[in-house]
Amino acid sequence: MSVTLLAGSATASVAVDTPVGLPAAAAGTAPVENLIVGYKSSASEASSNTAAAADVTAKGKKAGKKAKFDRRLGTGAALVNLGGTVAPAAAADVMAQFRADPDVAYVEVDSRAYALAVNPNDTEYAKQWDLFEPTAGMNVPAAWDKTTGAGVTVAVIDTGYVAHSDLAANVVAGYDFISSATDARDGNGRDNNAADQGDWTVAGECGTGSTASNSSWHGTHVAGTIAAATNNSKGVAGIAYGAKIQPIRVLGKCGGTTADIADAITWASGGTVAGVPANATPSKVINLSLGGSGACSSTYQNAINGAVGRGTTVVVAAGNSNSNAANFTPASCNNVINVAASNRTGDRSFYSNYGTVIDIAAPGGETRRGTDTPGTVTTPENGILSTLNAGTTTPGAENYKPYQGTSMAAPHVAGLAALMKSANTALTPAQIETAIKTNARPLAGTCTGGCGAGLADAAATVAAVTSIPPTTGFENTMDFSITDNGTVESPITVSGVTGNAPTALKVGVNIVHTYIGDLKVDLIAPDGSIYNLHNRSGGSADNINTVYTVNASTEVANGVWKLRVNDNAGGDTGKIDSWNLVF
Repeated sequence: MSVTLLAGSATASVAVDTPVGLPAAAAGTAPVENLIVGYKSSASEASSNTAAAADVTAKGKKAGKKAKFDRRLGTGAALVNLGGTVAPAAAADVMAQFRADPDVAYVEVDSRAYALAVNPNDTEYAKQWDLFEPTAGMNVPAAWDKTTGAGVTVAVIDTGYVAHSDLAANVVAGYDFISSATDARDGNGRDNNAADQGDWTVAGECGTGSTASNSSWHGTHVAGTIAAATNNSKGVAGIAYGAKIQPIRVLGKCGGTTADIADAITWASGGTVAGVPANATPSKVINLSLGGSGACSSTYQNAINGAVGRGTTVVVAAGNSNSNAANFTPASCNNVINVAASNRTGDRSFYSNYGTVIDIAAPGGETRRGTDTPGTVTTPENGILSTLNAGTTTPGAENYKPYQGTSMAAPHVAGLAALMKSANTALTPAQIETAIKTNARPLAGTCTGGCGAGLADAAATVAAVTSIPPTTGFENTMDFSITDNGTVESPITVSGVTGNAPTALKVGVNIVHTYIGDLKVDLIAPDGSIYNLHNRSGGSADNINTVYTVNASTEVANGVWKLRVNDNAGGDTGKIDSWNLVF
């Protein structure tokens, strides 16, 4: 199956905006206008404004300043005006007079506080409506008070990465998973160079009737939305600009294959892929701005389940066909956050897929209203601006351009997931998805067909997850051999959990076996109750790497839980590699 990127492009010339900077004055160097003086309760100045005024005037004269009593604060302290702004040294002279008085409990500068989430000084930030506009933006700046994504790596499984100075500092080593040297255009198969070689095509190259196209540099655009360098006085701001991007190349000439993409998902999340070195920096978030038609395949679902089982959140684009997303993959897979696109007025973008499988909407832009027909109104300012390249085939000069698509919506949510994971490292993929949906706000416009929980709200979601207590997890990583026609049990002792197990007990299972169709897998509660997880399905697949959800609310949490595996046929063996319970 061939898979393509999920963005349409629109070109636009851009002007450099005036940077918006931080306050210039730092504490200790800023001019001082007022002091706050706290008198001891036994002093007359503590209760009498007249006495306080006389004391302030006298002390000001001693220091050579025209200080005066301004007003009483709610705390009872006196606000002292120094007669205009003075240098810190001059203010210190007045403060020394107060400190020498035994009736004064304290004296301090009436210093200024500033909003921590100030506008970054990136020159194109004013054009990033998708981050901050109140109608349809994702309310990102207010989340930066709490987190910028530090410590989290986000895998962008896409066309790879073309060098860009506004992104380079946040890029870690990735991998090229394109098996076909012809499709990869690099003269070889898989290798450790994730550089985007260009996905341009000539007419007819990708099938009868296919049109010619220039290189999209799609992966670099997606990556910039997630983690472009920020407050560096150039370009755009990334949503999780403290995070790292791991570029993984799966899309080349004429798209990419399911087999390559599935391996990339596995490797990105820290799983093992034959012939590929281990990932030194596994990603806790994966962005898949790609897709094709059809229902979710077993190959995709198994790879996604494995990633989620390893604690990685998988974000996917809904698709750009103005159709039901249930008919597209990997948008229709389970265990993903499926993202539809909204426009600058808060409506579903005209191209975005929709339906009950959508989890959330995020800004995807709308640079064209309708299809590319004569008379179409082009509005590049309503697209999603990000890092790009000017080369039409091979790489050229770096630049910035607006794109539209669910490809652009998905990285907004991937960036948000990185912010959340950074703010609360204990969050599971399920908790991340739930929090994003729970804290969404209604779309300002309309979404015919369904856009999930609404528009993702970064500030509200990050604020919510910083108050979520860590989950309680228990794991058994010992190997338990599964013999032919045999039954094996792997135990986990749970303790320290209050009350019963939850209605959504997470059971992560990793079983390696040469024919999982022989296997029946059950969760055994401490009282002996049996919850079936897998019942001799999957045929010749060689592993089970899945997170199951079990309603175990009638079970006491503490005690010995068991994973029981029964093999009912000969000729195939394996092992329980590991399993875990998350309460």
